[in-house]
Amino acid sequence: MPQEIGTSLPLVSEFLTASLTSVQIFKWLGVLAAAFVGATVAAIAGTGGGVLLLPVLVWAFGVRAAVPLYTVCQLLGNLSRVGWNWREIRLKVVAWFSLGSVPGAILGAWLFTQIPDVGLLKFLGAFLLATAIYRWFKPQQKAGFSAPWFVAIGSAFSLVSALVGSAGPFLAPFYLAFGLVKGAFIGTEALGTAILHIVKLSMYQGLGAMEPHLWLQGLMLGPVMIGGTYLGKQILEQLSTTTFLRIVEFAIAAFGIWFLFR
Repeated sequence: MPQEIGTSLPLVSEFLTASLTSVQIFKWLGVLAAAFVGATVAAIAGTGGGVLLLPVLVWAFGVRAAVPLYTVCQLLGNLSRVGWNWREIRLKVVAWFSLGSVPGAILGAWLFTQIPDVGLLKFLGAFLLATAIYRWFKPQQKAGFSAPWFVAIGSAFSLVSALVGSAGPFLAPFYLAFGLVKGAFIGTEALGTAILHIVKLSMYQGLGAMEPHLWLQGLMLGPVMIGGTYLGKQILEQLSTTTFLRIVEFAIAAFGIWFLFR
């Protein structure tokens, strides 16, 4: 069993028995804060908040445990957004996306168990840094493409998602370019991604990368993320979204550089 997974179990058991050390308390506070802020960001921008949580999970639990744990958290968050936007979901888009994302997720989950921790950490760092750069420049996608293109989009992004936990910041522009906005965008993206996360978790479990305590940790963070989502919906029209997201993007870039050169 990789060392990172093993070291995360005492954190959970000691948390539940109220015997955390000061360092462990600091880590849990950081994780809880990142989960709350990340969910708030996702509620404001529709995507991207999970990328803020992922590097904090790596810092607290190690990269090998962070990706499966992050997937549990994201599944809970996506299912809640599906429920809130069910009537606006474009099921045809979800079906085409899933046709490509399921095999991509299976391959990516297998690769996740094969790549050494150091290589996985550097891959994650490159992904986070590229995410921030992409969001700064945001190249324009051609609008009006047909729904079957989501098979290729789903394949590519599910592979990245299974390796590093999420590909949401890259995926969102394609939904927007297709013409999905507000509830249709949030709900459709959430359902497609939820199906992807279910496949990933099944593969992680079958390949031995999903320890039971990771499910417990994810369930513990779920209510915090739901609370952050509620707050984000409340402050959406009262906050300068551009300024807020710029701060988050710089934080993501900083984490990416840190992981690359660790």
